[in-house]
Amino acid sequence: MRTMTRNDLMLLLGFAAVVLAMPIWLQPFGAAYPDLLQRFMIFGIFAVGFNILFGLTGYLSFGHAAFFGVGSYAAVWSFKLLSLDAIPAMIFAIVISGVFALIIGYLSLRRSGIYFSILTLAFAQMSYNLAYSVLTPITNGETGLQLTINDPRYLDRVFGDAMPGQPVPTLLGQSLGGFTGFYFCAAFLILTFFIAQRITGSPFGMMLKGIKSNQTRMNYTGVNTRPYTLAAFVISGMYAGLAGALMAVTDPLAGAERMQWTASGEVVLMTILGGAGTLVGPVLGAWIIKYFENIFSALNDSILARFWSFLPDGLDHTAVVVSGKFVGEGWFLTLGLVFVLIVVFLPGGVMEGVRRITTLVSPKSKPPASPESTSPQPQPAE
Repeated sequence: MRTMTRNDLMLLLGFAAVVLAMPIWLQPFGAAYPDLLQRFMIFGIFAVGFNILFGLTGYLSFGHAAFFGVGSYAAVWSFKLLSLDAIPAMIFAIVISGVFALIIGYLSLRRSGIYFSILTLAFAQMSYNLAYSVLTPITNGETGLQLTINDPRYLDRVFGDAMPGQPVPTLLGQSLGGFTGFYFCAAFLILTFFIAQRITGSPFGMMLKGIKSNQTRMNYTGVNTRPYTLAAFVISGMYAGLAGALMAVTDPLAGAERMQWTASGEVVLMTILGGAGTLVGPVLGAWIIKYFENIFSALNDSILARFWSFLPDGLDHTAVVVSGKFVGEGWFLTLGLVFVLIVVFLPGGVMEGVRRITTLVSPKSKPPASPESTSPQPQPAE
């Protein structure tokens, strides 16, 4: 395996430091409570996995929520049948979602472009409808699959670890609520980021980049690209399944709504907003969207009135009325405006803005030497 470069190691360490310190630096933004931090981690994993297929390979899927939902269902069934410990649930969810992605990918990758996208959307909607109605004995339909006291949990009972009272997921007997759950999810985000980093810099990742650049040319050179695209699809589906399992750990309920097409569209927005094809961009996009969803949607007129209280009488009321259209139930309007501005002025997402700022701040590099000064001068013949 290729050793990590200094830049890769610094990126990984910096990313890990930012993630682990989120309860501190997010405090001024009102986003340092455990439930939201866990969602930051979970959807960051979801977006990193989707970026392997879309940003790295160039295949746009509109059906990745199906794997997210399958991972949730698999994890809850693991809690019900095997053990309340989270590790078996993680493994079970990753395997099941990987097999499901293998089947869907094998069929969908027979086409490319918009036809591939429509196929994945169709399979996702089929999965949603199956979970909602046809497979009710397995999914519990619209009510959702949840833990009960009467669940068998055979492994727990064999080892005498059956927990009295309302069952909750654990890790080696330790409850995963609050900040413990956040750091559990954060560890998986850092691990999946590291794996994505290694994939991007590996020969396999170079092949995926070549497929995105010009798949037809690669086929003409004799390279069979389908195994690579299928592998990328399966890996991406396993990432989504892991994210779904972590969602079931933090909220032990699996419902069909996690498989809707809107959830698939959300991860597409996350990746584009942050910067498709980059490592950090999709994670930033996931954090931005989840921040808007949970913070801006919670703002109401009373909070806005306190915020604008420094304005003169009459003007403060106008400011509350105008700003109220962009928060609360209107938070989608704010997110839409942000997305439009990003697409128009920063087509490469937030990471393009970061690169532009870095270019402006960093000292200008020396101009490259001219070919005449570097090429050897011809010597006269003796």
